[in-house]
Amino acid sequence: MKVAMAKKDSKVDASELTKHIGFWMRLVSNNVSHAFGRKLEASGVTVAEWVVLREMYAGDDTTSPSVVAELTGLTRGAVSRLISRILAKGLVIRKESAEDRRYQDIKLTKAGIEIVPRLAKLADENDEEFFRVLSQSERRGLTSTLRKLATAHNLTKMPIE
Repeated sequence: MKVAMAKKDSKVDASELTKHIGFWMRLVSNNVSHAFGRKLEASGVTVAEWVVLREMYAGDDTTSPSVVAELTGLTRGAVSRLISRILAKGLVIRKESAEDRRYQDIKLTKAGIEIVPRLAKLADENDEEFFRVLSQSERRGLTSTLRKLATAHNLTKMPIE
C-alpha cells in the first residue's frame, strides 16, 4: 500500500524551530544540565539527587520526605525514590517514627554533609563555564528575566528526573 505524499506547495507556512525562544532556552538548559551531570558522575550522585541533597543541606538537621517534596516541587513518590538511592549511597539516614510507621525522618550523614559543598563547587564551575560569555550585568538580567517568567507562570516544580 502506497501512502500519498503531500506536495511541497501544499504545506502551510510553519515558523522555523530556531525562531522560538523556547528552543534556545531548552538547548542551553539541556546542555548546562547534561554537562553538570557529567561533572557529578565521579561523585556517584545524579543531578536529581544533588537537588535533594542541596535542599536538605540548607534546611533543618532532620526533615521528612514530604518537606523535601515541598521544597523541590517533586512528588512524594519521586522524593521517596531519590531518598532511597542516596540512602544506599550512605549520604542520608532514615528513621521511622515510633508512633506512625508511615512517617519517616531523614537526615544527612557526615558523608552527605561533606559532599554538598564539593558538589556546589562543581555547580558553580559549570555555571561559570556556560555563562562566562555574559557580563555580570547580563547574567543578572538573564536571571531576573527567568525568575520573572517562573513567577508569572507559577513555576514551582523542579524539572528533574
